Amino acid sequence: MADSEKESMESASSEISREFRTLTDSRDLDSIKQSQNLILGRLQDSNAVLSHFNEYSENCFMEVHADFAKNTRLLRSMKSDLDYIFQKLRSLKNKIAGTYPDAFPDTSEIEALDQRPDLELPKDS
Repeated sequence: MADSEKESMESASSEISREFRTLTDSRDLDSIKQSQNLILGRLQDSNAVLSHFNEYSENCFMEVHADFAKNTRLLRSMKSDLDYIFQKLRSLKNKIAGTYPDAFPDTSEIEALDQRPDLELPKDS
């Protein structure tokens, strides 16, 4: 019984495969293969171009990385120095204002004179 079932399954599968072959035209399959080969070639070309671009970008990054890191350290150092200078200036201003109260205008006049944006705090929108 197992042999007869096996034979019937084989004959059914071969019949189905014959029917599938009749559903497709060989010219259509050849056209699909040609399109796939054309797309494959384009993708391989694109992959080669992207690989070359990645290598070029990596080389450019390696060239500027050291300068970028050095300039970043310089800017951080300059910011630290400026923060220290402004801290000392505020301290001196407070000492002078304590000794000579009329040396600086009051805050409303300062706000009218100083229209620079505050870069440390985000604007409330």
